Amino acid sequence: MSDLIPVPSPGVPIYVGMQGGPLVVLVHDYFGRLPGLLLIADQLAREGFFVAIPDLFNGVATRSAFEAEKLMNDLDVGLALAELDDIINDSRASGSERVGVVGFSMGGWLALLHAQGGSADAAVAYYSSLGPADHGVLPAPVLLHYAESDEWGEGEDPVSFIERLHEHGTPVTDHVYLGTEHSFANSEIDAVYNPRAAELANQRTVRFLLNHLYTR
Repeated sequence: MSDLIPVPSPGVPIYVGMQGGPLVVLVHDYFGRLPGLLLIADQLAREGFFVAIPDLFNGVATRSAFEAEKLMNDLDVGLALAELDDIINDSRASGSERVGVVGFSMGGWLALLHAQGGSADAAVAYYSSLGPADHGVLPAPVLLHYAESDEWGEGEDPVSFIERLHEHGTPVTDHVYLGTEHSFANSEIDAVYNPRAAELANQRTVRFLLNHLYTR
Protein backbone atom coordinates (compact mmCIF):
# COMPACT_ATOMS: atom_id res chain seq x y z
CA MET A 1 0.00 0.00 0.00
CA SER A 2 1.40 3.41 -0.98
CA ASP A 3 2.08 6.03 1.68
CA LEU A 4 1.44 8.79 -0.85
CA ILE A 5 -1.64 10.95 -0.30
CA PRO A 6 -3.40 12.78 -3.15
CA VAL A 7 -3.88 16.49 -2.48
CA PRO A 8 -6.63 18.80 -3.76
CA SER A 9 -5.87 21.09 -6.72
CA PRO A 10 -2.85 19.04 -7.77
CA GLY A 11 0.07 20.97 -9.19
CA VAL A 12 -1.48 24.42 -8.78
CA PRO A 13 -1.35 26.91 -5.90
CA ILE A 14 -4.15 27.20 -3.38
CA TYR A 15 -5.01 30.81 -2.52
CA VAL A 16 -6.49 32.04 0.77
CA GLY A 17 -7.53 35.58 1.61
CA MET A 18 -8.33 38.73 -0.34
CA GLN A 19 -6.46 39.25 -3.59
CA GLY A 20 -4.45 42.46 -3.63
CA GLY A 21 -3.31 42.29 -0.03
CA PRO A 22 0.33 41.73 0.87
CA LEU A 23 1.29 38.32 -0.50
CA VAL A 24 2.63 35.51 1.67
CA VAL A 25 3.87 32.39 -0.11
CA LEU A 26 3.78 29.32 2.16
CA VAL A 27 6.29 26.74 0.92
CA HIS A 28 5.61 23.23 2.22
CA ASP A 29 8.18 20.89 3.71
CA TYR A 30 9.29 17.54 2.32
CA PHE A 31 6.03 15.93 3.43
CA GLY A 32 4.18 17.99 0.81
CA ARG A 33 1.11 20.20 0.90
CA LEU A 34 -0.73 18.53 3.76
CA PRO A 35 -3.98 20.07 5.12
CA GLY A 36 -2.33 21.55 8.22
CA LEU A 37 -0.86 24.34 6.12
CA LEU A 38 -4.35 25.68 5.53
CA LEU A 39 -4.66 26.46 9.24
CA ILE A 40 -1.58 28.67 9.03
CA ALA A 41 -2.87 30.24 5.81
CA ASP A 42 -6.19 31.04 7.50
CA GLN A 43 -4.36 32.65 10.42
CA LEU A 44 -2.43 34.87 8.01
CA ALA A 45 -5.50 35.69 5.91
CA ARG A 46 -7.33 36.94 9.02
CA GLU A 47 -4.58 39.56 9.33
CA GLY A 48 -5.17 40.82 5.79
CA PHE A 49 -2.60 38.79 3.88
CA PHE A 50 -3.22 37.11 0.54
CA VAL A 51 -1.72 33.64 0.95
CA ALA A 52 -0.51 31.27 -1.76
CA ILE A 53 0.39 27.63 -1.07
CA PRO A 54 2.11 26.01 -4.06
CA ASP A 55 2.11 22.26 -4.61
CA LEU A 56 5.70 21.39 -5.52
CA PHE A 57 5.08 17.62 -5.60
CA ASN A 58 2.47 17.60 -8.37
CA GLY A 59 -0.52 16.32 -6.48
CA VAL A 60 0.90 14.07 -3.77
CA ALA A 61 1.98 14.38 -0.14
CA THR A 62 2.88 11.92 2.59
CA ARG A 63 3.19 11.49 6.35
CA SER A 64 6.03 8.98 5.90
CA ALA A 65 9.56 10.31 6.35
CA PHE A 66 10.83 7.62 3.98
CA GLU A 67 8.48 8.70 1.18
CA ALA A 68 9.10 12.37 1.97
CA GLU A 69 12.83 11.88 1.45
CA LYS A 70 12.17 10.41 -1.99
CA LEU A 71 9.81 13.23 -2.94
CA MET A 72 12.38 15.82 -1.90
CA ASN A 73 15.21 14.10 -3.77
CA ASP A 74 13.10 14.03 -6.95
CA LEU A 75 12.27 17.74 -6.74
CA ASP A 76 13.50 19.91 -9.60
CA VAL A 77 14.79 22.92 -7.67
CA GLY A 78 14.85 25.16 -10.73
CA LEU A 79 11.21 24.47 -11.48
CA ALA A 80 10.27 25.00 -7.83
CA LEU A 81 11.96 28.41 -7.77
CA ALA A 82 10.27 29.30 -11.07
CA GLU A 83 6.92 28.40 -9.51
CA LEU A 84 7.57 30.85 -6.69
CA ASP A 85 8.52 33.49 -9.27
CA ASP A 86 5.26 32.94 -11.16
CA ILE A 87 3.14 33.24 -8.02
CA ILE A 88 4.88 36.45 -6.96
CA ASN A 89 4.75 38.04 -10.41
CA ASP A 90 1.05 37.20 -10.87
CA SER A 91 0.16 38.52 -7.43
CA ARG A 92 2.10 41.75 -7.89
CA ALA A 93 0.24 42.26 -11.18
CA SER A 94 -3.02 41.80 -9.23
CA GLY A 95 -2.19 44.41 -6.62
CA SER A 96 0.06 42.79 -4.02
CA GLU A 97 2.74 45.43 -3.51
CA ARG A 98 4.75 43.59 -0.85
CA VAL A 99 5.73 39.93 -0.61
CA GLY A 100 6.85 37.54 2.10
CA VAL A 101 8.04 33.96 1.68
CA VAL A 102 7.58 31.47 4.51
CA GLY A 103 8.95 27.95 4.28
CA PHE A 104 9.27 24.84 6.38
CA SER A 105 12.32 22.54 6.28
CA MET A 106 12.88 21.91 2.55
CA GLY A 107 10.46 24.77 1.88
CA GLY A 108 12.43 27.02 4.20
CA TRP A 109 15.58 26.27 2.23
CA LEU A 110 13.74 27.14 -0.98
CA ALA A 111 12.32 30.33 0.58
CA LEU A 112 15.77 31.49 1.68
CA LEU A 113 17.31 30.55 -1.65
CA HIS A 114 14.58 32.40 -3.54
CA ALA A 115 14.77 35.48 -1.31
CA GLN A 116 18.38 36.01 -2.40
CA GLY A 117 16.96 37.08 -5.77
CA GLY A 118 15.46 40.21 -4.24
CA SER A 119 11.78 39.67 -5.05
CA ALA A 120 10.72 39.17 -1.41
CA ASP A 121 10.40 41.89 1.20
CA ALA A 122 10.66 39.45 4.12
CA ALA A 123 11.57 35.79 4.57
CA VAL A 124 10.71 33.28 7.31
CA ALA A 125 12.23 29.82 7.58
CA TYR A 126 11.40 27.03 10.01
CA TYR A 127 14.28 24.63 10.82
CA SER A 128 16.14 25.65 7.66
CA SER A 129 19.39 27.28 6.63
CA LEU A 130 21.62 27.75 3.62
CA GLY A 131 25.01 26.08 3.39
CA PRO A 132 28.08 28.01 2.22
CA ALA A 133 27.71 26.75 -1.36
CA ASP A 134 24.16 28.12 -1.66
CA HIS A 135 24.45 31.22 0.48
CA GLY A 136 24.61 34.64 -1.15
CA VAL A 137 23.39 37.99 0.11
CA LEU A 138 19.83 37.99 1.47
CA PRO A 139 18.54 41.53 0.90
CA ALA A 140 15.38 41.14 3.04
CA PRO A 141 14.81 40.81 6.79
CA VAL A 142 14.84 37.18 7.92
CA LEU A 143 13.08 35.36 10.77
CA LEU A 144 14.39 31.89 11.67
CA HIS A 145 12.73 29.25 13.86
CA TYR A 146 14.90 26.35 15.05
CA ALA A 147 14.31 23.14 16.94
CA GLU A 148 16.44 22.40 19.97
CA SER A 149 17.38 19.00 18.51
CA ASP A 150 18.27 18.80 14.82
CA GLU A 151 20.95 17.59 12.42
CA TRP A 152 22.93 19.76 10.03
CA GLY A 153 25.51 19.32 7.32
CA GLU A 154 28.89 21.01 7.51
CA GLY A 155 28.49 24.78 7.56
CA GLU A 156 24.68 24.54 7.56
CA ASP A 157 24.21 24.74 11.34
CA PRO A 158 22.24 27.75 12.58
CA VAL A 159 25.21 29.44 14.27
CA SER A 160 27.30 29.39 11.08
CA PHE A 161 24.37 30.47 8.92
CA ILE A 162 23.42 33.36 11.19
CA GLU A 163 27.05 34.50 11.36
CA ARG A 164 27.12 34.73 7.56
CA LEU A 165 23.84 36.65 7.54
CA HIS A 166 25.32 39.18 9.96
CA GLU A 167 28.48 39.45 7.87
CA HIS A 168 26.31 40.32 4.86
CA GLY A 169 24.31 42.89 6.79
CA THR A 170 21.03 40.98 6.67
CA PRO A 171 18.62 41.88 9.52
CA VAL A 172 17.95 38.55 11.24
CA THR A 173 15.86 37.39 14.18
CA ASP A 174 16.16 33.80 15.39
CA HIS A 175 14.47 31.65 18.00
CA VAL A 176 15.22 28.18 19.37
CA TYR A 177 12.30 26.19 20.82
CA LEU A 178 13.26 24.02 23.77
CA GLY A 179 12.18 20.40 23.77
CA THR A 180 11.49 20.33 20.04
CA GLU A 181 12.71 18.35 17.03
CA HIS A 182 12.79 19.02 13.30
CA SER A 183 9.26 19.50 11.88
CA PHE A 184 7.85 20.54 15.27
CA ALA A 185 5.42 22.97 13.59
CA ASN A 186 3.88 20.40 11.24
CA SER A 187 0.55 19.47 12.83
CA GLU A 188 0.23 16.46 10.50
CA ILE A 189 3.30 14.67 11.91
CA ASP A 190 2.26 13.44 15.35
CA ALA A 191 5.65 12.03 16.33
CA VAL A 192 7.33 15.45 16.39
CA TYR A 193 4.52 18.02 16.46
CA ASN A 194 4.79 20.37 19.44
CA PRO A 195 1.61 22.46 19.54
CA ARG A 196 2.83 25.01 22.09
CA ALA A 197 6.07 25.69 20.23
CA ALA A 198 4.26 25.73 16.89
CA GLU A 199 1.71 28.26 18.14
CA LEU A 200 4.43 30.53 19.50
CA ALA A 201 6.47 30.28 16.29
CA ASN A 202 3.42 31.00 14.14
CA GLN A 203 2.47 34.01 16.28
CA ARG A 204 5.99 35.36 15.87
CA THR A 205 5.77 34.79 12.13
CA VAL A 206 2.52 36.77 11.92
CA ARG A 207 3.98 39.69 13.91
CA PHE A 208 7.14 39.69 11.79
CA LEU A 209 5.17 39.78 8.55
CA LEU A 210 2.85 42.48 9.84
CA ASN A 211 5.88 44.61 10.73
CA HIS A 212 7.52 44.20 7.34
CA LEU A 213 4.67 43.80 4.87
CA TYR A 214 1.37 45.12 6.03
CA THR A 215 0.56 48.82 6.15
CA ARG A 216 -2.71 49.41 7.97
